[in-house]
Amino acid sequence: MQVTLTMPDWASAEMAQLPTHLPTLEERMAAVIRFSQLNFERNTGGPFAAGVFERDTGKLVVIGVNRVMPTTCSSAHAEVMTLSLAQQKLGVYDLGGPGMPAHQLVVNWRPCAMCYGAVHWSGIRSLVIAGSGPELEELTGFDEGPIHPDWKAELNKRGVEVIENVLHDEACRVFRAFGDSDAVVYNGRQGAST
Repeated sequence: MQVTLTMPDWASAEMAQLPTHLPTLEERMAAVIRFSQLNFERNTGGPFAAGVFERDTGKLVVIGVNRVMPTTCSSAHAEVMTLSLAQQKLGVYDLGGPGMPAHQLVVNWRPCAMCYGAVHWSGIRSLVIAGSGPELEELTGFDEGPIHPDWKAELNKRGVEVIENVLHDEACRVFRAFGDSDAVVYNGRQGAST
């Protein structure tokens, strides 16, 4: 038995156009938001993307996107895809392991309930998000699920710094465009409680 999760064809070409290093948080987030927009516009997944970078140098490891519907896999969220790609590329399961530079995950919104756990287990040392409020769910209709009410402090206790509100409005513009479209909101059971 085997599960294979793939990135869309356009992603490699887009990655090749990016510089090897993106020094600022704004540059990193802008690239992630562009991938989220392209993913939705090209109908290759939901409006979500994430990138793994070396925290201190800005060296780009990989940017991944949400692939739930194209891969028929509910766990193929942007964070899971990106962390998995980075771990495969670097040949490690712990992105914060001995001898590794500190890695940073940049995401176009606060991780959902599932991806929150993936952040913890990945070994990253920094999480950068465009926002963490209700805007994502209000603009798109996605149900991000429950997470610990003090989720930032819980990550901090585990050695993961959290940086919020990097290009907040730009991320919300993509979510608004998605919400205004006829794209499928793929909540489990399409949001029904039974």
